[in-house]
Amino acid sequence: FCVMMLPNVTVESPDVFLLTGIPGLENVQSWFTIPLCTMYVVAVVGNCTILFIIHTETSLHQPMYYFLSMLALSDLGLSVSTMPTMLSIFLFNSREVKVSACIAQLYFIHTFSLMESAVLLTMAFDRFVAIQQPLRYTSILTDSAVLRTGVAFAVRSVFMVMPTPILLRRLRFCLPNVLSHSFCLHQDVMKLSCSDRRVNSIFGLFVVVSTMGLDSMLIVLSYILIISTVLGIASRDERLKALNTCVSHICAVLIFYIPMIGISMIHRFGKHASPLVHVFMADVYVLVPPVMNPIVYSVKTKQIRRRILLRFHR
Repeated sequence: FCVMMLPNVTVESPDVFLLTGIPGLENVQSWFTIPLCTMYVVAVVGNCTILFIIHTETSLHQPMYYFLSMLALSDLGLSVSTMPTMLSIFLFNSREVKVSACIAQLYFIHTFSLMESAVLLTMAFDRFVAIQQPLRYTSILTDSAVLRTGVAFAVRSVFMVMPTPILLRRLRFCLPNVLSHSFCLHQDVMKLSCSDRRVNSIFGLFVVVSTMGLDSMLIVLSYILIISTVLGIASRDERLKALNTCVSHICAVLIFYIPMIGISMIHRFGKHASPLVHVFMADVYVLVPPVMNPIVYSVKTKQIRRRILLRFHR
């Protein structure tokens, strides 16, 4: 609530926000440290392994694996962005975060989220070209084309989120200064403001619709075209083989977009939902994709799995 102010009396905005661990389970939340640390280790080691294997194996220097490297970098960025505050709560029970640090954290979280969405779109296009134009695949997705695409989407992500810290700085925050999660998100920080936040809300909606919303629609369109192409293949075995190359990517899309849609719905329409729901959805959104993507691609992509096993045997 905003503190009632007498005429000519001003109240300064708080210097810190208070993060939330697990509501109602504060006395036992230290037990969650082990699985949490395990997930972070799996995310960091898994994605670093994917990057190392692709970098060292010249046979994997192909567009599909370049895009997989971009996905691994996005997942690493997302993990590293949330790690400081998550571990400070569960390891040291330290809930305070400076407002400036919080705004910096949410900037990186949202930037890497947009990057991941863009990479998933480029991977959908990669699968479309590979299935519809297999003979022209290498001529369409050249190394320079892949590099330009990666740089373009990275620049898009950085500049689309850049106004967010500026817009948040113009807001005045009031007590209670308690966030709903163990890390900072734009929607969550914005709700603590006791000044007009309509510009922030409209801009946030614009960014989501023009990036993730557009990306998801183009991914769906890509798969409509892919299915149409696959249905035109005469051989049943060839159809299954073509669709099998898309399984890992479909899993990555679902792993990313389902939690993202869930947390967006909770923030906009779940005002009366249990705090545990907010915490659970947010943790799934930032932890599950970085953990699951390297596992999915290691299991489902024969070339990656084979190279990893060879490294371990050595």
